[in-house]
Amino acid sequence: MGNNYDIILIGLVAVFLILRLRSVLGKRTGSERPPARDPLTPPTPAPRPGDAPSGAPARPDNVVPLPTTNAPAPRPSLAATGPGGIRATVMPTAAAAVAAIRAADPTFDPMGFCAGARAAFTAIVESFAKDDVAALRPLLDDQTFSSFEAAIRARAERKEKAETTLIGFEASDIAAAELQGTHASVTVRFVSEQINVVRNADGQIADGNPNEVQKVVDLWTFRRDTKSSDPNWLLTKTESEG
Repeated sequence: MGNNYDIILIGLVAVFLILRLRSVLGKRTGSERPPARDPLTPPTPAPRPGDAPSGAPARPDNVVPLPTTNAPAPRPSLAATGPGGIRATVMPTAAAAVAAIRAADPTFDPMGFCAGARAAFTAIVESFAKDDVAALRPLLDDQTFSSFEAAIRARAERKEKAETTLIGFEASDIAAAELQGTHASVTVRFVSEQINVVRNADGQIADGNPNEVQKVVDLWTFRRDTKSSDPNWLLTKTESEG
């Protein structure tokens, strides 16, 4: 009987020791190394070239990053179609001189020049029809302004009124160009559609037809000193073609 009590006592002691060991070995002390990865979380793939850094906004997959090198901007084309299908080209007869002007003034853009020339053409034609000498003055050189002013004065003496409606442009091509020293001259061949009417003192039509759209071809020459800080070109010559 005594042996049975001894066995039971030894068993109780063993159970007690096992529980104590588990309580000690299973307790975290704060110095353990954290697990390398949560086994329930998929491993993070290695970053690929071009991926955004961690924490950066995600980039759509269809966006290709552009190079950040300082690549030179493309030079303007010598042929283009402007707003509304307006043709604007540098004719072969003017190509060499246009290249010389661009060499003297790197900011000279033939297509941008044609757009500005169309704006000047519109302003000058409309101001001339309205007898607006003040608006014409900054757009013309002295000799051309004198000619326009004389024509306006003669029209006033005849008591006539001009009515011009510029419908639009078909083309504004650089037909000729020249560089003399620092002075550049560019001739633009404008093809436009207009309605032109002249009325007498009684308001009757003296010339033209208000219901007729005419195709008008003009050759206008503009001039500018490429070394001047003034970017404006002045009209120096006008003539009609055909």
